[in-house]
Amino acid sequence: MTQSSPGEVSLLLRAWRGGDRAALDKLIPLVHQELRRLAHCYMARERDDHTLQTTALVNEAYMRLIGADKVDWHDRAHFYAIAAHLMRRILVDFARSRGCRKRGGDRKGVLLDEALLVSPAADPDLVKLDDALKALAEFDPRKAKVVELRFFGGLDLDETAEVLKVSRDTVKRDWRLARAWIYGEMTGNRKNAS
Repeated sequence: MTQSSPGEVSLLLRAWRGGDRAALDKLIPLVHQELRRLAHCYMARERDDHTLQTTALVNEAYMRLIGADKVDWHDRAHFYAIAAHLMRRILVDFARSRGCRKRGGDRKGVLLDEALLVSPAADPDLVKLDDALKALAEFDPRKAKVVELRFFGGLDLDETAEVLKVSRDTVKRDWRLARAWIYGEMTGNRKNAS
């Protein structure tokens, strides 16, 4: 595994944005392990017979990230936030294309971070979670972004605060309230989740 500092990744991101293709060649080995970790976390939540593999998810994310070379990368955390968003979109698009909206089936649920679950009974599927996140984004975009960064991006409280340019306490509060809101949305008891 290639070790790098957050500053080194940030510098390479800026150089890549500026048109330096060699920066991209240096960047990929530095971020590859973390992207695989993110993809593995996503895939671990999927059913056992899922046809999309971790490597395919990483490769698809790379393809989309390479097409995003004009993004105004702020830093390493911003890069991983966008990568997480792309992986979420890839998986949700794949799930929708496979007809995962049908009731029943033997799908394995997506758990909202075992240690931070709103309720032990929560067992949402990815499409339902995505729909709830979209509804939350219409109501409170920052709280939806906190969930995306923490749950899908694997960012900790400090990294999430850095990306959103808010305090750590604000992220903690948003995370707690957003989980309750999403749980209510997914169970049909939103009025009881506040």
